[in-house]
Amino acid sequence: MNHLPLIIKREYLTKVKNKSFIVMTILSPILVMILISVVAYLSQLNNDKQRTIFILDESGLVQDIFKSEDNTIYNILENMSLKNAKDLVKQTEAYGLLHVEKSKNLDSISNRIKFYSEDSPSITIISNLESKIDKKIENLKLQEKGVDLSMIEASKTNVNIAQESFDGEKTSKIDSVVKLFFGSAAGYLLFMFIIIYGNMIMRSVIEEKTSRIIEVIISSVKPMQLMLGKIIGTSLAGITQFIIWLFIGGALLFTVSVIFGIETSQVQPPNQHMMQEAMQNSNINMQIQDVYNSLHHLPMTNLIIAFLLFFIGGYLLYSSLYAAIGAAVDNETDTQQFLLPVLIPLILAVYIGFFTVIEDPHGTISTIFSFIPFTSPVVMLMRIPFGVPLWQQVVSLLLLISTFMLTVWFAAKIYRVGILMYGKKPSYRELIKWIKY
Repeated sequence: MNHLPLIIKREYLTKVKNKSFIVMTILSPILVMILISVVAYLSQLNNDKQRTIFILDESGLVQDIFKSEDNTIYNILENMSLKNAKDLVKQTEAYGLLHVEKSKNLDSISNRIKFYSEDSPSITIISNLESKIDKKIENLKLQEKGVDLSMIEASKTNVNIAQESFDGEKTSKIDSVVKLFFGSAAGYLLFMFIIIYGNMIMRSVIEEKTSRIIEVIISSVKPMQLMLGKIIGTSLAGITQFIIWLFIGGALLFTVSVIFGIETSQVQPPNQHMMQEAMQNSNINMQIQDVYNSLHHLPMTNLIIAFLLFFIGGYLLYSSLYAAIGAAVDNETDTQQFLLPVLIPLILAVYIGFFTVIEDPHGTISTIFSFIPFTSPVVMLMRIPFGVPLWQQVVSLLLLISTFMLTVWFAAKIYRVGILMYGKKPSYRELIKWIKY
């Protein structure tokens, strides 16, 4: 008799009715949103903070470039010694003092500039000051050589290379950004899902093994059915939890943004300014219409179907390994020796995806790793937005399914023997023996 549906139902209901599961399902998005809100609020305060910088330019060459901005006020000091300038900055509790020493020529002035402050200054502030001074000194050197700056300015040209396929389909640079976002999000989501819910399956097996309840269950259920029931039931519980997180997180994000006026977009990576500058230099027009056009170019049907198939296949593949590890040990401490070989290909897939696929999605390395079953779920999901032939996707998926079936068979062998083994820490040699039984 096939007991698989009953096992799936039992595993699912056991998980979703667990008090800790219910509490964490509700509490986790709230805690994450509180953390994001706090970081966004602090970032907003930091961005809104006004900084006063005093400029003491003894050379008289660069002081005219410092004009007060939204959050930075520049005060030019004249006819004042360095000591008095330092005292003034301390008294007024200003952000800092930029001192440009008197110099005989422009070549030596760059080594005679110092910034004095009570605390370590912001990297962004220092970079901004350096950029302003660099540009000014460069222009002064050109003027010394008799170069007309207006002619140089007039000669500058912004080149925007139009992109078009051989079939006449027009694309843009923003397309690559959108494809990058979709591919990275899909690969990273699968990676996190495997880590979180794979461990949940492993702990569930260990708990039932240590409580000896498994001895009763195994008497009437085949090990293969029991293992698959645990994997599928826990997966459904994880999907349920994930969907609830999306609804609660979305509602909380909207509430925080509207009621409290906190812009969560203020949470930016440290190199956000450099990314924005790079995009401006590349003339990438980040407009809503461009994004819509880029989304229109994406093979959405292919993306959705491939995401579901590779997501499910990759998760089931790794979940079977987690279940086998849980059956082989008595406690979670003993799992460390077996988890590393499982995590290495998964971590490798993420690194290949972020550092190779994004740069060259159709290169040799990207293509090879998109066919290897233990890395293909992540790598192929990152490649598909950039356009992957259908035959490659089918071959990769067939290899993934075949490997999953083979892995489940091996894992069931380990599960069958290990689930009844107590008080002994197994080795890799013993696992091989169990497979041969």
